[in-house]
Amino acid sequence: MKHFKSVEFSDGNSFEIIYENCTAKPLADLLHDSIMADGYSVDSGMLGNRTYVKGNRIARLLLGAFYKYFKFHVKMKTLDDKTVHVTVNKATTGMSGGVIGVNQVKKELKRLQGNFQQF
Repeated sequence: MKHFKSVEFSDGNSFEIIYENCTAKPLADLLHDSIMADGYSVDSGMLGNRTYVKGNRIARLLLGAFYKYFKFHVKMKTLDDKTVHVTVNKATTGMSGGVIGVNQVKKELKRLQGNFQQF
């Protein structure tokens, strides 16, 4: 059963999901495991307020759109005992990959949104 209540995009650079009937720690673990299974690694931060990265920034700069690079910040905030607000923001624009790179980052953000809606 899906636990998300609503999804809102703010200008295509982020998305927000409000999860109901759950608590922060198990949700944070679930989201972390999901993003790590997609090949991301932790760039910085603590569970519930963390930046994840996939790919290599230097390779992206050298090879452009031929080498994918994604960086997203996932922040959680507990609204009450059973409601958690999750915000995912792009931490890179994709400009080093040109128009193709920008579109790759937008597409990855939408894919992450779909994954996060599964919980």
